[in-house]
Amino acid sequence: MSKREAISRYNLIIQKLRKAPATFEEIAGYLNRESELQGYNFTISKRTFDRDKEDIASLFNIEIRYDHSERKYIIDSELEPEANERIFEAFDTFNALNVTDRLSAYIHFEKRRPRGTEHLYGLLHAIKSKVRVVFTYLKYWEDSTTRRMVEPYALKEFKNRWYVLARDLKDAKIKSFALDRLSDLAISQTKFEWPAHFDINTYYRYYFGIIGSGSGKPEEVILSFEPFQGKYIKSLPLHESQQTLIDNDTELRVKLTVYPTYDFVQEILSHGESVKVLSPQRLIDEIKASLAKALKQY
Repeated sequence: MSKREAISRYNLIIQKLRKAPATFEEIAGYLNRESELQGYNFTISKRTFDRDKEDIASLFNIEIRYDHSERKYIIDSELEPEANERIFEAFDTFNALNVTDRLSAYIHFEKRRPRGTEHLYGLLHAIKSKVRVVFTYLKYWEDSTTRRMVEPYALKEFKNRWYVLARDLKDAKIKSFALDRLSDLAISQTKFEWPAHFDINTYYRYYFGIIGSGSGKPEEVILSFEPFQGKYIKSLPLHESQQTLIDNDTELRVKLTVYPTYDFVQEILSHGESVKVLSPQRLIDEIKASLAKALKQY
C-alpha cells in the first residue's frame, strides 16, 4: 500500500469520527464505500485500524479512543477548545492542499503571509522546558537591533501575527515580542522559575489585542453598531466579555469590560461609521480626536 493511500485513509477515518462516534464495523464500511468511489483500496482489518490510530496521533496529534459506554470510537482531546479547533483547521487545510493537483487554479492564497512562524516550535520547547532564550529584536520605531535574553511564558496570536510573552531580563518587565521582528533565536540551557500564579488567559482577560499595559481597573465600554455590521459582531464577538444589551432592527448595542488600549481603539476605528461609542466619555473623546485628525489629511 502506498504512503499516499495510507494518508488518504487516515483523513477518511478522522472525517468519519468528526461527524459522529462510530463502531469499527461502521468505519470499515465507510472505508469500503470510499474505496469504490475513489478507486483506492482502503479496506482495513482491526489490527490495521489499531496501527492507524497510532499513526494519526503521531502525525496529526488527534487521539482516537474507544468509548466503552457508547461502544464506539471517538476523537478524544484534552486540549482547550480553541487549540482543538485550530488542529482541525490545520488538518482541513492540509487535506485540501494535499489532494489538489494544481493549487494556483483553485486556491487564492492571502498575499500577506505571517512571518516568524519558524520560531514557534523552538519557543514552545523553551516554554515547556522553562529555559531562557536569546534573540535579536528590531522595533519598528527604532533603527538598530538589540540582543535580548528573556524568560518565555506563553505564545499569543493576534491578527495573523504571533507574539511571545516573556520577562525581559534587561529590566525584569513582562513584554510581548513579535515573532516577525525576531531573528537569531538561540535556546539556552539556563533554567528559570515559573512566576507564581501566572496564567496567560488571566493576564489577557481584560485586554483586546497584544498590548497589556493597562493600569487600574478595566472599564465598561458600550458600543452601538448598525444592524448589518451587528451581525458580524454577534458571529465573531470583539471580546469574551461581550454582552448584548439591545438587538433590534435599528442597532446592536453591546457592553464589554476591557482596558481601552491602543489595539482596542484601532479596532473601533476600523469599523468606521458603522459603530458609535456610547461610553465611557474618555474613549468617546479619544475616538473623536482620532477621527478629526484623520479628516485633516483630506
